[in-house]
Amino acid sequence: MSEQTQTGAPATSTDAPAPAAPTPHDPLWVERNGVRTYTGYSGRGARVDIGPVTAGAVFTPGELLKIALAACAGMSSDTKFARVLGDDYKVKITVEGPKDATEDRYPALHETFEIDLSSLDDAVRDKTLLLAQRSIDRACTVANTLKAGALVPPASFVPPLEALDECTDDGDDSDDGTDGAAVDGDGATAEGRA
Repeated sequence: MSEQTQTGAPATSTDAPAPAAPTPHDPLWVERNGVRTYTGYSGRGARVDIGPVTAGAVFTPGELLKIALAACAGMSSDTKFARVLGDDYKVKITVEGPKDATEDRYPALHETFEIDLSSLDDAVRDKTLLLAQRSIDRACTVANTLKAGALVPPASFVPPLEALDECTDDGDDSDDGTDGAAVDGDGATAEGRA
């Protein structure tokens, strides 16, 4: 007879973190709606309104960063909690950290999981929390990116793709490897941007 968790689900003998999913390559972009207000889009059809606090029911970019961190931690640890609490478990994850206005950044971000683990005995609770943290440390791309400090090179400024389509052929038949696409300062074509 196999060992079972508190919810009756079969217990697993491994404490390995959940495997990380491949990164999607869907395009992401924002479009300006008005003064300092934008809508963010994904190639899958998702959208989010972005702007300053004074714009009302929008997320600020800093809030989106914090939400991305919270959601990433939740998604990374989801299977560890579901394994012992069931697929319908509830959790609220908050991320806090004041902005350093002088440096215009968040020096530290702290995640808090509000989750009821009272149905678990101490040993199962401790192991679940350990495995959840391991999964977050291993699979949370947002946290890992923030911890490592991603390289953010200067922005590229290119004409809109519509403007490129309207350009006429200049008669130059040389093959420069760009197939006539605009090339930014890093050698990336407009078609290759996401």
